Amino acid sequence: MSLERAAELVATAQHGLALTGAGVSAESGIPTFRGEGGLWTKYDPVKVSSIESFLADPTSYWSVSKDRGRVALAARPNPGHMALAAMEAAGYLVAIVTQNTDGLHQDAGSKRVIELHGSGRMVRCLECGRLEARSAVQTRLEVEMPPRCLTCGSAFLKPTVILFGEPMPAAAMHDALELAGQADVMLVVGSSLVVHPAAEVPLVAVRAGARMIVINAEPTPFDRFAEVVIHGRSGEVLPQIAALIGA
Repeated sequence: MSLERAAELVATAQHGLALTGAGVSAESGIPTFRGEGGLWTKYDPVKVSSIESFLADPTSYWSVSKDRGRVALAARPNPGHMALAAMEAAGYLVAIVTQNTDGLHQDAGSKRVIELHGSGRMVRCLECGRLEARSAVQTRLEVEMPPRCLTCGSAFLKPTVILFGEPMPAAAMHDALELAGQADVMLVVGSSLVVHPAAEVPLVAVRAGARMIVINAEPTPFDRFAEVVIHGRSGEVLPQIAALIGA
C-alpha cells in the first residue's frame, strides 16, 4: 500500500524534489559513512576528514581516500539512480539535491544535481587553485603521497569535497533551500537525516506544505513528518515507483 501511495504522490508532483544520501550509492558498492561497516566505524572523522587535520597532515586524508577513491571511481549508477533520472526526465522531479560526492546521479542522466557536500570527481591546488580530475590523481597516489600540484610543483592538492570544519557551498545551499520552499512533494532517499544543514532541506519543504516520502533502510528522525515511509533498498523501491507512474 505504501508503495502505491508513494507513486500516487510522485505522480501529482508539479515541483517534486529529491534529497539523496549515502544509502543510494551504497548499492553501487560505495561504503556509507555511518551505520554498520561505515567509514566512521573504522576511522575518526575528525582525524582523517576535517580541514584542520588535512592542513596539518594531508597524508592522513589521502591514505584513506586512496582506497575509497578507487572504489568510487569504479562505481556505476544502480537502478535507484536510473529511476530518479527517469522521474526527472518525465517532469516529476525538478532537481536532485544530494549529500553524495560520487557523481553517479550525473552518470545516470540526471540534469539538475545540487551537490551539498561538493564533488569527489575533482581536486584543487591549495596554492594556485588549479583543478585536476580525481581520476588522474588516483594513478599518482601509488608513487606520490600526498599528491602535489603539477603546476606549482609543491602545493598540496585537496579534493573539492567539503571536509568537516569547512563552510557548506553557499550557492548550493541557497538553491536547495529555495527549491525546497517551492516543492509540493519531497522525496528523501538513502539519507539518515542526521547531518545538518542538509537535513534542513526536507524540513523546509514540509513546513512549506510539501508531502514527504522517506525511503531508507533504517528509520530516520523525520519519519514522523512523512506521509509515506518505506524501509527498503532504494535500488528496488524507486524502479517500482517509476514503473507505476510510467517514468
